[in-house]
Amino acid sequence: MFPKRFTAAATAVLSLCLLAASASAAPHKKTNRKKAAPVAAASAAAAAVAYASRDDAMQLANDIAVRRDLPADWVRAQLSEARNLPVVTRLVAPAGKTFVKNWTVYRSRFIDPVRIRAGASFWQANRQALERAEQQFGVPAEIIVGIIGVETIYGRNMGNFRVMDALATLTLDFPQSHPRAQARTDYFRGELEQVLVTANRTGSDPFALRGSYAGAMGLGQFMPTSWDKYAVDFDGDGRIDLFNSASDAIGSVANYFIGHGWKPGLPTTFAVDMRAQGENLATLLAPDINPTFTAAQMAERGVRVLGAEGYERPLALIELKNGSSGPTEYIAGTENFYAITRYNWSAFYALSVIELGREVHEAYLASQSTAASRN
Repeated sequence: MFPKRFTAAATAVLSLCLLAASASAAPHKKTNRKKAAPVAAASAAAAAVAYASRDDAMQLANDIAVRRDLPADWVRAQLSEARNLPVVTRLVAPAGKTFVKNWTVYRSRFIDPVRIRAGASFWQANRQALERAEQQFGVPAEIIVGIIGVETIYGRNMGNFRVMDALATLTLDFPQSHPRAQARTDYFRGELEQVLVTANRTGSDPFALRGSYAGAMGLGQFMPTSWDKYAVDFDGDGRIDLFNSASDAIGSVANYFIGHGWKPGLPTTFAVDMRAQGENLATLLAPDINPTFTAAQMAERGVRVLGAEGYERPLALIELKNGSSGPTEYIAGTENFYAITRYNWSAFYALSVIELGREVHEAYLASQSTAASRN
């Protein structure tokens, strides 16, 4: 999701999304990893301060204007209207030292009856688009449904922050306590630039866009640079609408995965028989979620990958810590598991997507069976 210049086609994509955002009948609230975010979006304006008085903001505007060949006065006017949102800075701050990873707790936030019921309804309503996406891209419907469910509960919580405010804040006031502060600042600056480039070229209002506190938008929570490369008109109506068209969101999520190395036909995970300890365990965990070892190499270090006979592609040993809730769990992740983490660099996130999709699929099939029996 790193920045690149918009092509003419990409400009049209984001322009249409801008228009869709402007025409939305009702605002959406974002549910995310920090429960304060939905309330924060509604009250952020009261605490926000415009960037018009900030010299560094005006210097950023001048830099963007030169780098992206935009009218300097216009860019300064846009950043002058953008507001600093302290709540956004708080939401992206690193977790405290007392934070303990807990897969069981994390999972419970996403694998719940509300999402499963909403997901089954979403699957029923969009069955044809899901089947077509699976056939065209080779990405299972379960994964697509899992992503949209984890991200927005199937469009219920797409975010209500002004994207310009969020991206300006994350560019100019990203918390320096973060271990990757400079890299993240550069990333968000690229996203901010792309919104400005498109708005200028199309005459759209960049402040019409609403999204998460990180600037992600639509059912699948795409950043502007992801629209550039991966958004598709999957419903064939001649425009791309990631806010209101479930079909476009479905096709775009599938296309995103293909662009990030999804390999059709491969599984996402394998169960393991875990015997590794000490140096062997440390060696297997060192690459984190990057697939590095074959099943045979893992077996040599005490981890037998179950059901992987004849599977010779690289795997990653995934550690799922449970804090005080129970013992640490382990699985082997494939290149497709890694592809899911391109959406969010987290093994917990990827496995939540996989398991939510599986649960939703089972609920959808059960509802179909019940409906058939009544007939």
